[in-house]
Amino acid sequence: MIERMVIIGLGLIGGSLGLAVKQRGLCRDVVACGRDPVKLQGAVPRGIVDRVGESWEEAVDGADLVVLATPVGVVETVLRKIAPRLSPETIITDVGSTKCSLIDAAQRVFDELPGALVPGHPIAGTEFSGYEHALADLFVDHKVILTPHAGSEPAAVARVSRLWRELGADVVEMDAQEHDRVLAATSHLPHLLAYALVKMLADRTDHQAVFDFAAGGFKDFTRVASSDPVMWRNIALANDKELGALLTDYRELLDQMIARLDSGDGDYLQQLFHDAKIARDTHLVGPR
Repeated sequence: MIERMVIIGLGLIGGSLGLAVKQRGLCRDVVACGRDPVKLQGAVPRGIVDRVGESWEEAVDGADLVVLATPVGVVETVLRKIAPRLSPETIITDVGSTKCSLIDAAQRVFDELPGALVPGHPIAGTEFSGYEHALADLFVDHKVILTPHAGSEPAAVARVSRLWRELGADVVEMDAQEHDRVLAATSHLPHLLAYALVKMLADRTDHQAVFDFAAGGFKDFTRVASSDPVMWRNIALANDKELGALLTDYRELLDQMIARLDSGDGDYLQQLFHDAKIARDTHLVGPR
């Protein structure tokens, strides 16, 4: 049983974490913190948290577990604000989509990375944002990646891992750089492509006709373009090198496709489609 869990930043993930923890009775006191405490008060009657902290410093003072659920771009600011009130025993984890940026920020704030720091990333979510959309089962049967640093205490890692498993998640450990490289390909790049496609079509003079006749495939592909732009701005900038390399590779493939379309090379296109289908069916769909 966790005595006090403090969630800083109560969006979809932070809100779902609080709701899931409370419904399962895993913590006696779930506290929310944010830039505007008044806006967070609505989370209390929804059963997402027990209370809203009057200040970040007051909330984390004596906390057992602090979860950073803010946009990745403000993590360093948050850490600087709460660092003086954190005890060495307080476990610090997060739910951000980039891990190297968190570790770098903690290094700048603490000089020596705290042993109780256990970076984490639940691979779960929806296109909606805000605690109003919190789901108690959001993490069930989803992966949560932990990226402990070299000095992370085994007891802290075990405690964070146990919490996620108690919420129904499948916990795996990974190197922070590998995490950022893999997630750039499987999550960050698809979001950028979806945003770019919708923006390109929205800028057309006939955009209304285009969207009027958009079918299920288009809506499925672009669903993530409804995600929070501020959050994805932060993620893109925090993982810029990995994303830049992937976008360059994607652009080169698009250039090849344009050239083969111009030359009428249907065999090339069919082989590309075939290879992509086999890869997706093998790695994502599995045996039927």
